[in-house]
This record gives sequence, structure tokens and C-alpha cells, in this order.
Amino acid sequence: MKRNITMKDIADKLGVSSVTVSKALNDKEGVSDSLKLKIKKVASEMGYRFNSAAKSIKDGLSYNIGVMIPQRFTGLRESFYLQVYQQIAIQLDHYGYFGILNILSSEDEEQLNFPRVYSENKVDGIIILGQVSKKYIETVQNMELPKLFLDFYDEHAAIDSIVTDNFYGAYEITNYLIRCGHREIAYVGNVYSTSSIQDRFLGYYKSLLEHGLKFNERYLINDRDEHGTYIDIELPEQMPTAFVCNCDQVAYLLGERLTSMGYRIPDDCSIVGFDNDVYATLANPPLTTVEVDIEQMARSAVKAIMDKVSNPHRRIGRMLVHGKIIYRDSVKNLNTEPAE
Repeated sequence: MKRNITMKDIADKLGVSSVTVSKALNDKEGVSDSLKLKIKKVASEMGYRFNSAAKSIKDGLSYNIGVMIPQRFTGLRESFYLQVYQQIAIQLDHYGYFGILNILSSEDEEQLNFPRVYSENKVDGIIILGQVSKKYIETVQNMELPKLFLDFYDEHAAIDSIVTDNFYGAYEITNYLIRCGHREIAYVGNVYSTSSIQDRFLGYYKSLLEHGLKFNERYLINDRDEHGTYIDIELPEQMPTAFVCNCDQVAYLLGERLTSMGYRIPDDCSIVGFDNDVYATLANPPLTTVEVDIEQMARSAVKAIMDKVSNPHRRIGRMLVHGKIIYRDSVKNLNTEPAE
């Protein structure tokens, strides 16, 4: 029969004292943040389990973190935010915490209702994953517990946020298209929908400016309505040679539409995306895209919310997580020399 892992077992493995392990697992002072995280990770890998119920009674904490995702980002064809949530749950386990997934229904968002995990005092902090409406942001501000925006931000809200570097990612992938000889480049995305889509558009626009290319308003193509529901993409009469899409799902849908109309990708039109999620590899051909570092985003978010649980006055501001371009077969090089 497998015996329970003790703090002494963890201490022996790491070459530290049992007191150090106890302090780290109970978030006490006297141990550096890096060592705390290392001890918690090793404890999790060894199968050590925190007695959350006993600790909850002792400390007055639930040892739960709520992760709230707006309903529109959780459809059958949506996968990105569920991947992020999975990584958050893994990182929370290193701290002896559980992640409670809370889907914010469209009705609750419109009626400005608090999430149940908050109103029933089931969590010590909450991560809002995915953009909520301006009015609902005010509701979030009134929540009296540590909170964090993940993958979006709002300049009017005094709430910390962690986002991927949308601006620079879109800027770099547009630069790549231009190095490949493309000059007629469209952007696909509703710039009034989310801060991420706006920042990706601005990165695309900066690349055009730096290369002396005039922005063509007909090449700003809408992909969704004001509720975030995808709509039929209306293509311009004069087709561009390349499309910068705000996410891989939109790039995939655009590719399907173009293929059905007889266009060949990338021979007739090049397409790039953003996220490097499942749609990037489902596309035919697979998409060149910007990979979002989901693990780093989750790790940063969990560390930030844990710091805020320990110190409610802790502020981190807005933190950027860098991504990288993944080169695949959806871009045609119009030059004779390689562009990479």
C-alpha cells in the first residue's frame, strides 16, 4: 500500500529543512518566492496533498480561485480559453488551490449579476478570462476580493491584467508578410469587439506605416457582431494578396470560405492567424500564426492572484507575455529570396 507523502519526504528530496517546506506550503514568510514555487511543484509531483478543508477552517480561506469565462467564448468551436483554464488549474495545484470554472451567462452579464462563486463566498480571488462588457467591468470593480483580468484589459478599470503581447505579435507577422513581397494586406477582425483585436490591428497598422504602405479602409474586414458572434465575412471587390486574421479560428473560417469560392491558399491568397490553437493545424494548409505562450500566461496569472490573496493591496499593473511566430504553409513568398 502506497504511504502518504510527508513534508519530511519533500525536504529530503530538495535538501532543505522540514520547517522550510512547512513555511513554503503554508505561504509563510522566511522563504523566497522562487523556492516556495519549487517546493510546491515538487510536492505536487510527489503526490503530496494539502488538507485544504483543515487549512480553510484554520485560516478562514476557501483555497479556491474562481476563473470566470464569458459564455460567448465557450461554444463548441471555442477551445483557446479552455486550454488557458486547464493551465491555470495545473498552476493553482502547486499552491494547494483549486480552480473553480464559472461560465458567465449572457443574461448575467447583461443584468450585471455577480458570479455565484463570489456571491456565495466560495473563492479567495477571481480571474476574469476573456473580455467582458464595459458595464460589467464596473460590477467586477465592486467585487471585494482580489481580482485579475486575463487576456484583456480596460484603461478605465483599476484592475491588474495579464495579456499576450498582441501589438508586437501582429506587428511582427505583418512584417513577415511584407518581407514576403505582399503589399495589399487586409486585416480581419471587429476592432470594437475586444482590446486584443484592437491591439493586433494597431500592430498590423504600425507595420504598414513603417513600410510606407497606405492603409486601405476596404481592407479592414469585420468578422463578428457587437455580441461577439461570428458573421459572414464580406470580401472586398479588389482582393488583397494576404490577410492578417485576429485569431486562428477566423483564419480557418476565412480559408474555408475562400476555398469554396475557388481561391487557392497560398497561391492566390496568403492567410496568417494568431494563437496557434487547434484551428491552426486543422486549416488546409496549416496556418502561419503567432503562438501565445499559454503556460506562461497561466503561470503569471496564478502567481499574481496568489500574491494578491496574501496582500490585497498588491498591484502589478499590466503585464505582457511575449509570443512567437510559427511558420507553416499558408503564406506564399512573392520574392525570389527567402523571407524568414
